[in-house]
Amino acid sequence: MRKDYQLVNGKVVPSDNDNPSVIVYISPSEEERQHLIKDLSLDEHTLNSALDPDELARLEFEPEHLAVIFKRAKSYSNAEQLLFQDGSAGLFLFKDRLIMVLNEDVPFFTAKQFNRVSSLNDLALKLIYTSIFRYLEHLKIITMITDEIEQKVSASLENKYLINLFSLEKSLVYYLKSINSNGVLIDKLRYNATKIGLTQEETEFLEDITIENNQCQKQAEMYSNILASLMDARASIVSNNLNILMKTLNIITICIMMPTLVVSIFSMNVPIPGQDMRSSFFIILGLALFSAVAVMAIWRYRKW
Repeated sequence: MRKDYQLVNGKVVPSDNDNPSVIVYISPSEEERQHLIKDLSLDEHTLNSALDPDELARLEFEPEHLAVIFKRAKSYSNAEQLLFQDGSAGLFLFKDRLIMVLNEDVPFFTAKQFNRVSSLNDLALKLIYTSIFRYLEHLKIITMITDEIEQKVSASLENKYLINLFSLEKSLVYYLKSINSNGVLIDKLRYNATKIGLTQEETEFLEDITIENNQCQKQAEMYSNILASLMDARASIVSNNLNILMKTLNIITICIMMPTLVVSIFSMNVPIPGQDMRSSFFIILGLALFSAVAVMAIWRYRKW
């Protein structure tokens, strides 16, 4: 699917022109791929990299354009069971147009950063900038979900909550890898700012992007380390809850076994003392009840 946009008064707006300055391809079809490769001279490997979720961020200089592959967090859905995933996106910057290729159809230019866009170079930098904030938003969501699961783990014996925590930890590992990859890309853009043709203002904005990405990386590392260090403690909580439950069940079993033993003794098919007494039934019942109370009293006294 293709979407066309145009820079008008510093904003990115939909365009109906035959020659738009910003073109977005979402999961391009085979026909669109061939158009990008043959008519616009995009490298086939680089184009495939923009659609590969496992591809690392990188910068490549082509004869007629600049190719930028960067990482971005994908939209989360409940079907993924708390596994947050990310993907790749490609920016192909020509002198008169910017082509973006990615797999996911999301609103691109609604953030406030796109209210004032000075050039295509500035637009490309702001797309990378918004991907950093998208990671930060997902990190906040992961933290909120983790806090909610912690409360459930402390009172639950189910494994699903621990599995959810493992999924969140796995997501943080993937995010940290992608954020680091974006950091390498941003450093390369800084080193080649003059070659790319960035203005002084755009170079300063690139410095801000570097700072934001470093902060995002440190935050992801902190969350990942905290979650990893507490996984053993949470597993111990579940194990301790199970031990308490088994202990309670054992005490209940013993309390039931003692009255059963008393009744069984007086139920033997042999002569026993007091079998001719009219009150034998109540005496046996009292002994059974006394045995159960005695076990409970010993349990409380020993603080089992």
